[in-house]
Amino acid sequence: MFKKTTNTPVIAAATALLLVTAGCTATGTGKSGSANAEAEALAEQLVFAADGFYQDQPTQEGTTGRVRLTQDETQKICSAVARNGNGIDTQTAEKVRSLALASIKYPEGGIKLGDWKKGRELAWSGFGFRTAHNPDKHETREPGATCYNCHQLATDRTGGSIGPSLTGFGKQRGTGEEVLKYAYDMIYNPHASFPCTNMPRFGANGILTEQQIADVMAYLLDPESLVNK
Repeated sequence: MFKKTTNTPVIAAATALLLVTAGCTATGTGKSGSANAEAEALAEQLVFAADGFYQDQPTQEGTTGRVRLTQDETQKICSAVARNGNGIDTQTAEKVRSLALASIKYPEGGIKLGDWKKGRELAWSGFGFRTAHNPDKHETREPGATCYNCHQLATDRTGGSIGPSLTGFGKQRGTGEEVLKYAYDMIYNPHASFPCTNMPRFGANGILTEQQIADVMAYLLDPESLVNK
């Protein structure tokens, strides 16, 4: 997303973005709220006005780099929660949850499991949505779900530990209607269950199609899947 440049303002923009994302404050100010506001204003100015990013480049989801850099309501709320460092309060959590629930679109024929073998390929694929000078080309390869990055899945491969282990998920939970809905919601927009979670909104952000979600769900829930062996 960055342009190839050694421009100091662009470096400052990147630094400001990292400060805002991490909830960091300027050293020695003694006023975290003021420092946060200054960092946020600096990031806004340098990112959107200094032309340090490929803002007009088309993205795979049909928008532009500028749209990607602009936070939606959920991101703004959750960024504020991260900055205050006190966790999310009940009222804010309900706001985020309601936004998430409103974003979820269910398949016309109801929630069904797809092909677990296709789901396995998606779950272990990190191919995605890079743009700028080295874009991922979806014309030749579909994007993956990168589940392995955060979760342990089937035991034939090693996954991540940021999120809970999903090994035996279907064996433990079955494939009842409530389980299908929970799994679909978690993949489509996990904020519906866990407001301000770090898990991506695969369906709401158009990263995975309904069919791809069905395939990933099959990998997690189908009794024949290696996840449940």
